[in-house]
Amino acid sequence: MIVLGILAIIFGIGAMCYLLFNLAVYALPLYIGIMAGQWAYSTGAGGLGAFAVGVAASIASYVIGQLCLIFIKPIWAKLIIVAAFVAPAAFAGYHATHGLAKLAMPSETWQVVFSVVGAIAIGITGFARILSFPPPAQA
Repeated sequence: MIVLGILAIIFGIGAMCYLLFNLAVYALPLYIGIMAGQWAYSTGAGGLGAFAVGVAASIASYVIGQLCLIFIKPIWAKLIIVAAFVAPAAFAGYHATHGLAKLAMPSETWQVVFSVVGAIAIGITGFARILSFPPPAQA
């Protein structure tokens, strides 16, 4: 029974890491959606209206970011756009890794070291995923 518990924990941590790496690209649109939803709720839109505004803002921010990457030509401008998407992913990666590190080790120094390594890894993954989106077909 203990072996099954250990395997379940390993599977759970692996599943969470898989989700974190795959969803790193969507940290900025999620944040924008949450902020827009909170704003809509505080202005009296209600729960359903706030949800709709948040979803619309998330989709709009993702689409605008992708369109900017497609149509903006200077590489420095593209790097700024990619950095805007990667920074929240690295921030979320730091905190997710820090939460896992707190469970695994008592030393605060090593918790921070592993958290920074996790933030860098997730930031690089988000950077690679954003740049790997296929370009639009040329007519």
